[in-house]
Amino acid sequence: MRKIPFSVQILLGLVLGVALGFLARANDLSWLTSTLDTVGGLFVQLLKLAVPPLVFTAIVVSVVSLRGVANAARLALKTLLWFGVTALIAVGVGIGLGLLTDPGRGVTLDTAGATAPTRTGSWTDFLTGIVPTNPVGAFVDGNVLQIVFLALVVGAAALLVGEAAEPLVAINRALLEIVQKALWWVIRLAPIGTLGLIGNAVASYGWDLLAPLAKFTTAVYVGCAIVLFVVYPLLLVTAGRLNPLRFFAGAWPAIELAFVSRSSVGTMPVTQRSVERLGVPREYASFAVPFGATTKMDGCAAVYPALAAIFVAQVFGVDLAVTDYLLIAFVSVVGSAATAGLTGAIVMLTLTLSTLGLPLAGAGLLLAIDPILDMIRTATNVAGQALVPTIVAAREGTLDRAAYDSAGRRSPLAPTDADAGPRRSEDLTPAPA
Repeated sequence: MRKIPFSVQILLGLVLGVALGFLARANDLSWLTSTLDTVGGLFVQLLKLAVPPLVFTAIVVSVVSLRGVANAARLALKTLLWFGVTALIAVGVGIGLGLLTDPGRGVTLDTAGATAPTRTGSWTDFLTGIVPTNPVGAFVDGNVLQIVFLALVVGAAALLVGEAAEPLVAINRALLEIVQKALWWVIRLAPIGTLGLIGNAVASYGWDLLAPLAKFTTAVYVGCAIVLFVVYPLLLVTAGRLNPLRFFAGAWPAIELAFVSRSSVGTMPVTQRSVERLGVPREYASFAVPFGATTKMDGCAAVYPALAAIFVAQVFGVDLAVTDYLLIAFVSVVGSAATAGLTGAIVMLTLTLSTLGLPLAGAGLLLAIDPILDMIRTATNVAGQALVPTIVAAREGTLDRAAYDSAGRRSPLAPTDADAGPRRSEDLTPAPA
């Protein structure tokens, strides 16, 4: 299997999973469906197991690593700015597509039986949920938002303390290396996980279930595809003066894994390695990618809630005004961080619906097909998480153009030069014009 490219392995798992899923559904093979569900579930469970220590150690180390990066504050600010810009464009695509397709018009669903999700989002989730009452509890509960907060505080404090904090930083670096090594073992199981996840999805969600929501499902996939293959390439060409084909060649393994695993954080090691292969300096990539994996969600927090809000409004017969569309854009750009420690797109949707005054039960109508939608949403999220540091590095003059032009020629599971150690800080300083 090592001789077969990683992307081909995942593709083979995808094809076999679809075939087994159709076989299980056509012949009502409950044992096969259960087996596929177990295989896929175990793969996702293994990914989630690594999330708390991975997020904490990665952010602590990345913040401390900014010590060796020239103009670190400016880089961080530009990263946040581009996060906001791309999110605004993505939500614009979602709103425009929703107005064009009217995904909820003519849809007949039993709204009386719809109930709100058990976990919903509100603006207080971000304010009250960011600070843990118990640091240990944040890790036990897997609250990513609180873990990010703790890691940022520890990393910033260690950065200011300096030499005295080196033992703590060294421990975090060692833990990060151990967690990433263990996670790479899990990622190597991605083809098998893909088989189980896709097979179970095909076996569980047939056309009978998707038919009433076919227009909405199609709109979500088309919207994410527009962001992926139209918006991002245009930004690469205009803002970064980069060849989009080379970007997708380098980032595709991460995008592909995100599609099948439906986990931005679980995909983070592949995303970071892909970004480094694209020529982004390691010190900057180690900050931008972990931060983006918890807050940068163009699929879950921009395209999807925009389309879903329009869908719910149309199903319940509510007319949206221009101010409502502006609110959708505001919530998508500012409120996405509130979903980091919750349940992703569903909580982001309930946050959007509650801000617009729409029935939260509308989110319950979409729960049945959420796994199908989550695949393309997460792929879009991860592509955006790789795009922003690439563009920022290109605009700052620190992108290794030779590495970018050769991206995609080696497997993402192969070691990189960066694995031997971080680059020197002077390597990150732009050459004089």
